[in-house]
Amino acid sequence: EVQAICTDGINAFAVLMTYLSPVLPKLAAKAAEFLNVEALTWQGLNEPLLDHPVNKFKPMMQRIEESSLEALLEAAKQDAADEARTKAGNNAPRKTEKREIEPIAETIDIQQFGAVDLRIAKILEADHVEGADKLLRLSLDIGEDKPRQVFAGIKAAYDPATLVGRHTVMVANLAPRKMKFGLSEGMVLAAGSGGSDLHILSPDEGATPGTRVK
Repeated sequence: EVQAICTDGINAFAVLMTYLSPVLPKLAAKAAEFLNVEALTWQGLNEPLLDHPVNKFKPMMQRIEESSLEALLEAAKQDAADEARTKAGNNAPRKTEKREIEPIAETIDIQQFGAVDLRIAKILEADHVEGADKLLRLSLDIGEDKPRQVFAGIKAAYDPATLVGRHTVMVANLAPRKMKFGLSEGMVLAAGSGGSDLHILSPDEGATPGTRVK
């Protein structure tokens, strides 16, 4: 009689785990191992385990103690609180750092500004200047019959090879300046404090050499 009760209990367990197998596949696999069957299938529901040896039972799930559950809930509360603080911090107004800039130059009128002829220039060549610590020699196309030669103090900021083919802005009507390295026929515009902190100005795509900047 005891054996019959145990057999009924094991078969009831097999039926239950078969129904649960789609949602608890790992637990069902452990149950199949205990029941000494290849897998729990729907067809097996019609074939009760009779005169069938089973393996030694091993715990299939770990019991959650009340203390562990409380620790888990406390950790979840802490995570929620941390997330709320993070969101609050992201939504808080951010202080804008005030940057130091050079003083604005004296005011000029529109006629004075109009006297400066700014042109789009394409950099055809860029080379180091022998004996110069700060200069690069640029060959610039501004739409004239021949390129302009300009010496620019941007050596610390740029590798000459990276400049070739780029478009920039130059002062085209600046009086030529005779230097020991040659004649500089204009000035390339760059922003920055000097040294490696220099950034030549670049127009949007579509600007062509010789176009006047207004």
